[in-house]
Amino acid sequence: MRAPLHAARQGGHSFTSVLIANRGEIAARIRRACLELGLRPILVASEADRTTGAPGEKGGPLSIGPSAPARSYLNQAAILLAARVTGAEAVHPGYGFLSENADFAEAVEKAGLVFIGPPASAIRIMGDKIAAKRAMMAAGVPCVPGPGEPLPGDAEAVRAIAEEIGYPVIVKAAGGGGGRGMRVVRESAEVADAITITREEARRAFGKPELYMEKFLEHPRHVEFQVLCDNHGNAVWVGHRDCSIQRRHQKVVEEAPAPAIAPELAQRIGERCAEACRQIGYRGVGTFEFLYEHGEFYFIEMNTRLQVEHPVTEMTAGVDLVHEQLLTAQGELLSPSRFRGEAHGHAFECRINAEDPATFVAAPGRITAVRFPSGPGIRVDTHVSAGYRVSPYYDSLIAKLIVHAPTRAAAIRRMQVALSETRIEGISTNLPLHERIFADADFVRGCVDIHHLEKRLREEPRVQA
Repeated sequence: MRAPLHAARQGGHSFTSVLIANRGEIAARIRRACLELGLRPILVASEADRTTGAPGEKGGPLSIGPSAPARSYLNQAAILLAARVTGAEAVHPGYGFLSENADFAEAVEKAGLVFIGPPASAIRIMGDKIAAKRAMMAAGVPCVPGPGEPLPGDAEAVRAIAEEIGYPVIVKAAGGGGGRGMRVVRESAEVADAITITREEARRAFGKPELYMEKFLEHPRHVEFQVLCDNHGNAVWVGHRDCSIQRRHQKVVEEAPAPAIAPELAQRIGERCAEACRQIGYRGVGTFEFLYEHGEFYFIEMNTRLQVEHPVTEMTAGVDLVHEQLLTAQGELLSPSRFRGEAHGHAFECRINAEDPATFVAAPGRITAVRFPSGPGIRVDTHVSAGYRVSPYYDSLIAKLIVHAPTRAAAIRRMQVALSETRIEGISTNLPLHERIFADADFVRGCVDIHHLEKRLREEPRVQA
């Protein structure tokens, strides 16, 4: 592990304290990384989180507002005020909340602080799906067939574009994400309604009505590439992941490396992603998300932040991505020879949520007892313990169970045992769903598509708690 920087390097800024503008397991993860590098972590919390029993600094984290996210974790003024009164020199946004908000990144920098993430310009480019597609096409990253331009307002002109691409097509919001603002169109008669409905959804959800259209792939896998960039124009890819086990476009299980991807193809795509980062002036960590079908990759979006599933890449690539974020923000040079995109062994991550395992309805409440597994190749990222109260105000993720083993088969067996040893009492969790997934014969064989889990849930809808 590299030593912390005590003076600014060229292209970076020296800092010794980091305000963590987030909550839950990712705040705990960043706090630990700061301590390991000799940096002072500064925690903040909403009023709801201050009463949950979450571990933190002596005296507790600094309050930044009421329970509602809009008045606390999404309140830019409150976070910047917290940074000023605590003497923070840098801000780490984690994931979610303000992590991909270009205005916030800009405000942090204008306040004289270091934003531990990409520049606002890169966030803006990649946050607009049309601009992102244009940038990827310019860098030679393969994209889903379809024009990299906003759809015209005339339904007949849109219908002509759909005919040229070939049905089925998918209409998407330019500013969308998280599975929202999209609609599949399978024939000409559906075009007008799809455009009207999706445009209004986009306006309401994202504040911008622009739409674009692409070919709809019927049975793709979801494969993503992790990149890391410094302030000196160096960019590398450090592995790929498969995130195809999803429900309603939300990831449930992730693994690294993505199975059955030819090494030479992965190398070509990874290098194209790194080149795209160089062209847009990216810095820090980022993830390129692709659909993969019939041996071809198709870019769909870039996440300009740390991903929830980053631990599986850390376990297989032998790199601490949060350390790298902090060090590159201080100006440390990347050594491309250290990162070859090679995976050592195989890793899985299960997202453990406080939710009913059959209905998927969030299940807040007080955890009365917890037992997580331990041993070789097992990692648990969490912020909860016995007595912790899961709040109804936020995402239901309470822990990430990660395993690593020499082979995929061995990693599956290790996860099966680890899941059987995990106990969380007092609330409902999706642990039964994870046990079911790791007993699924098709999943065990590998290479299931993004529709696999929902298909299984329709076939056997009940999961016993």
